[in-house]
Amino acid sequence: MVLAQDLLRSTYILGIRQGSPLAGITDGVRNGGYELADGTWISFDPWYRNDWRAVFIDMLTQTSDDFGIMWTLGTGERGEKYVIDPSLMLGFIAQVHPKPNSTLSLTVTTTFGGGLTELPCVADYGAIGGIQTVNCRLAATVIPPAETLQYLLKGDVSKLSVRLTFGASF
Repeated sequence: MVLAQDLLRSTYILGIRQGSPLAGITDGVRNGGYELADGTWISFDPWYRNDWRAVFIDMLTQTSDDFGIMWTLGTGERGEKYVIDPSLMLGFIAQVHPKPNSTLSLTVTTTFGGGLTELPCVADYGAIGGIQTVNCRLAATVIPPAETLQYLLKGDVSKLSVRLTFGASF
């Protein structure tokens, strides 16, 4: 219990931010659309718009003067035709002072979750092709309906990042 209280006291919020690079991808397709055989315009905007942008809270738990655990919680987000999963970034930062007024630091992070998945549609191609599962954005193209599924948006943010920095002041 005491250890948990000590860790809580040494945990700092570094920042809170909204939006992610994967949300930028879905924003990019919102302006599109297609025309049905009867001339009706179908806009992608309602499918890729949402009222909640993913929020990320960046935190640092300092365990000593030269070591800390970094972590970021991401809420994820959802639109009618896409999902960005919640995420957790974990890492650490360690530093040494090889000479007075100099710092050598190592930062290692990895992210779990946070992937983007575009959801398919069901389209009715009438007497020509019947009802089929398709990529919503490509339903009205010349690509065969079943083949459009391979072009569904997918994105993954799971990664390992290593950064080594050196700084000196004179």
